[in-house]
Amino acid sequence: MTLPLASRIALVTGASRGIGYATALALARAGAHIVAVARTQGGLEELDDAIRAEGGSATLVPLNITDLDGLSRLGAALHERHGKLDILVGNAGVAGPSSPLGHIELKAWNDTMATNLTANFQLIRCMEPLLQQSDAGRAVFLTSGTASKASAYRGPYAVSKAALETLVRVWANETATTPLRVNLFNPGPIRTHMRAIVMPGEDPETLDTPAQVAETIVPLCLPSWTETGKFVDYKTGKVMGFHAPAP
Repeated sequence: MTLPLASRIALVTGASRGIGYATALALARAGAHIVAVARTQGGLEELDDAIRAEGGSATLVPLNITDLDGLSRLGAALHERHGKLDILVGNAGVAGPSSPLGHIELKAWNDTMATNLTANFQLIRCMEPLLQQSDAGRAVFLTSGTASKASAYRGPYAVSKAALETLVRVWANETATTPLRVNLFNPGPIRTHMRAIVMPGEDPETLDTPAQVAETIVPLCLPSWTETGKFVDYKTGKVMGFHAPAP
């Protein structure tokens, strides 16, 4: 049986744990060769072992995605080795501080923006030419309901995700007439390390697992997926568009 992502190359950021790890493994099971990017070498090696145990293959890239020159070098290396990129999953992110805006240090603000927003902008810049070489390039960026809720005390995270949503929508509009499909995915509250940091009193057993989420991200990466510029919500299963505010 031919796997749906056989011979396709998938880049996943934040792949050493949580949703990134689970998504990389799920894409590998579907036949993709995984380019796994994360800061943690040990987590990447665990992922590689899991992928190999499933009969898949991966290239490990220990890299902090705020290293913008490193992302540029990665794009060049992928061009030289593969000549294309079929799937980009922009998953890496940081929670940032939970505090009133007036109490947040400028460095903490800048660090959150660097990871959640600027790094994804650089990914787009460096990976779009490779994605356009694919017959069915697919890009998925993880966002959060906090972006639209403007949750109190979650300012840096909420603002960075709101800006990411606009960034991704702009890119989707710019590439709408090409084979590339670009979408946002909102996992909601999931049993991850980040969630435990932000909500330490929450019972993790009440939350779905990253593996469950990953199974719903894979369809967005298939050549058969045709929607672009959409907001895909895990909890409801809805694929939603964006509308201007009512006058």
